[in-house]
Amino acid sequence: MRIRFRFRAIPFVATVLLVALGIALGQWQDRRAAGKIAMQEQLAARAQEAPLLLGPQPVAAPTFQRVRVRGSFVQDWPVFLDNRPQGGRAGFYLLMPLRIAGSDLHVLVARGWLPRHAGEYGRLPPFDTPAGEVTLEGVAKESMGKVMQLGTPTPLAPKSIVQNVSVGQFAASSGLKLQPFFIEQTDPARPGEQLVRDWPAPALGADKHKGYAFQWYALALMALLFFVITGFRRGSKQND
Repeated sequence: MRIRFRFRAIPFVATVLLVALGIALGQWQDRRAAGKIAMQEQLAARAQEAPLLLGPQPVAAPTFQRVRVRGSFVQDWPVFLDNRPQGGRAGFYLLMPLRIAGSDLHVLVARGWLPRHAGEYGRLPPFDTPAGEVTLEGVAKESMGKVMQLGTPTPLAPKSIVQNVSVGQFAASSGLKLQPFFIEQTDPARPGEQLVRDWPAPALGADKHKGYAFQWYALALMALLFFVITGFRRGSKQND
């Protein structure tokens, strides 16, 4: 008795296609992971740069760049972004427009996190807002992230509790002229503000893409091994 390999055309073609597909998709995921790693390195470099000073002129969104601005909060336009848990507790992000000093231009500032009262959805948490002009620092972001929208969105108005909001939506509802980005304020909270500024790091997902790449490469390898192993069979010399 001896073991010999039997070549079969259809399984061979199917194996070649699966191996090619697995390698191609694995390489694609590797490239996506490399792009995310490069972005992480870029964000780390930006965090070490001096903050960009915002003035009365509109600027392009300096995504994830540190910024500094002086101005006064529009105290009658707070908005609460819902479904923003922190430390296992339900809560809101407090969003308020800041009028940039010496101009009619504003920028939306995410001032921090506030806890929600248990069992009282409509009850807003207390917070203080500094009067007059203040100087603050933070990180510029194109959006505050999106969460699942349940039901019809609430019309945007002062003291609204909303799931998501965009700069354009806020500008249309408030009539304010806005910079095209948000600022996540990073200054230490002042006495009485009752705000938590422990912002989540941006999740770029490089490890996720590495995991996907491994799965595609594993698929290619398994297809090849299956073809080779199932191609061998036992036979006798008389059958040769």
